[in-house]
Amino acid sequence: MTMTVVVAYDVSADNRRARLAAMLQASGDRIQKSLFLLSVDEDRLAEVREHALEIIDADTDSVYFFRQCGDCWEALGCVGQAQSPEPTFFWLVQ
Repeated sequence: MTMTVVVAYDVSADNRRARLAAMLQASGDRIQKSLFLLSVDEDRLAEVREHALEIIDADTDSVYFFRQCGDCWEALGCVGQAQSPEPTFFWLVQ
């Protein structure tokens, strides 16, 4: 089942930060410079977490994963320039 996950990070080195951002961008949308919104299932979330751990320096960097329940996500409020991301749909041809 697909879930919404908010990922926030603080990575000190530019190269690690860029690699982490690129990896997260492959699974979701960048909301702010160090904040991503992922729509993933449990298996993909486990892969993302594992890959993040391979990229960062666990002694100096941090990555937070916040799962959002349906009710929490429905209660999302935005002000100013903030906007709730529109769902992206993809075609799959087999």
